[in-house]
Formats: sequence, C-alpha cells, structure tokens
Amino acid sequence: MADFKHIYTKRLLLKRLEESDAKSVFEYRSMPEVYIYQGFRPETADDAVEFVRMSSEEPDTPDTRFQVAVCLRETGKLIGDIGLRFLEDGKQVEIGYTIHPLYHGNGYGKEAVRAAIDYLFWDLKKHRVTASIDPDNYKSIRLCESLGMRKEAHFIKSLLINGSWADDVIYAVLEEEWIGDSRIKPSDPID
Repeated sequence: MADFKHIYTKRLLLKRLEESDAKSVFEYRSMPEVYIYQGFRPETADDAVEFVRMSSEEPDTPDTRFQVAVCLRETGKLIGDIGLRFLEDGKQVEIGYTIHPLYHGNGYGKEAVRAAIDYLFWDLKKHRVTASIDPDNYKSIRLCESLGMRKEAHFIKSLLINGSWADDVIYAVLEEEWIGDSRIKPSDPID
C-alpha cells in the first residue's frame, strides 16, 4: 500500500479528497449536466459527505475506491475530482473524473487525468488503466482519445444510471503504451 503524496502540475494540485471538500463536491456533482453521465448523484450535502467518507484512506488497496481532489494550484480551490478504483488483481485501475462545468474548456481535465495516469504507471507500477464512459459524453471520449487511450468495447444498455439503462464504452491504456520504451520519467511539468 502507498501513501498519497500531493501531485503538482503546472496549474493544478491533486490531493486526497477530504470531508471538508464535500460542500464543493456537492455543488458541481448535483448539477444535471454533471450527474447525467455519472452513477453518483447527491441529493443533499450529506450525500456528498458520505461519498467522501466511502473513499479508501490510502490508494492502491485492491477492491477499493480512492478519491482525489483536483484543485487550482494558485488558490487551492477545488474544481473537480478523480476516482481511482483499484481492482482486485492489484494491477488494474478504473479511472473516473469530474470537473466543475465552470472550468470546462481550459484543459484542466486533461492535465489532471494525465497526472493521475502518470502516478498510476510510474509510481504504483500498474499494468492497465481503464475508463468507463457514456457514449454520449463526447467531451470525456475526446479527453481519453487525446491522451492516447483506445476504445476497447461498447456495451449496450449495460449500466443502470439514474433509473435508466445506459450504454457503456470502455477506453484503456497499458503501462507499456503510456511509458513506451523509455524508463526515464518525463521531467516534472512544473519545471
């Protein structure tokens, strides 16, 4: 098991999501344009608190979910979150991400997800990272494709989300594809 250290990018700070972040999480996760594509829809602020509490205390614990806060580096303001679901085999992770709609179109999602995938492959030595996406969520699909993830599957009406059956598209990338032949970690993006 691993302790989660803060991850800094040029514009962002990724840290463990804490109970004190629940109010901000509720603010954007309760928006219809956000929850339409997600299984978690908080009805009250208490739901957001419970969501944070259900996160594992530390990353890299098989069969758990670890939630990461995405914050602006300059101000510390929480603008989104990344969920890391560590699968039972200990080598694969499903990633999910949410950025507050006010911050869309600035590249924050791509910057945050890239940093999270770097962490999973370089630091935790994972084999495979996947993302489960609603096929109507074009922004999320473009994000995955821009990071070099490939579409592996399209399951028809396989997920029950907010009372309706939804299709599920799986994107994935392998450690050897992400890192390539180089075993030298790229320079820190803040340099």
